[in-house]
Amino acid sequence: MTELYIVRHGETEWSKSGRHTSITDLDLTDRGVEQAQALQAQLNPNDFDLVLSSPRLRARRTAELAGFDDVVIDDDLSEWFYGDFEGKTSNEIRETHPGWRIWFNGCQGGESADQVRARLTRVMSRVRDSGVDKAICFAHGHALRVLALAWLDFPLVFGQSFPIQTASVSVLGYEKESAAVIRWNM
Repeated sequence: MTELYIVRHGETEWSKSGRHTSITDLDLTDRGVEQAQALQAQLNPNDFDLVLSSPRLRARRTAELAGFDDVVIDDDLSEWFYGDFEGKTSNEIRETHPGWRIWFNGCQGGESADQVRARLTRVMSRVRDSGVDKAICFAHGHALRVLALAWLDFPLVFGQSFPIQTASVSVLGYEKESAAVIRWNM
């Protein structure tokens, strides 16, 4: 059974300040570059038979700096499209949408929770159907949490309980025959 490593991109100016970033194509900060390069100590590209990345620069650059040259771009790994909330912090969104939480309320003018879940379920199926021992995906905070929830067959609202840090590595796999989180935020 396939083990799936998921890697959130390194720090960007907007991830540092808590601004929601989906389609805005930001590069890594200097710290983000250092974080991505540090992944080389944890990850050996030769261990992975399937390497997927979001098309966004921050994810592709993280993969490259981590030593992964042969990356397949998968649009389904793009971040949750935040629509009207792009570039805003949660507190700024709550000024006009009191009590807003992405896991419960979605994004005005953006993707619905069901659309995001469908995209990341396709990624999960692609990985599981690949038959490889190890796969790795470089992507984004909310997208990777939704991917983990799809892997575990958990409701989307559970995403609030799986925060994922920049440039962290998490591993999804199996405990006996059950889908499981093997490691989180390494």
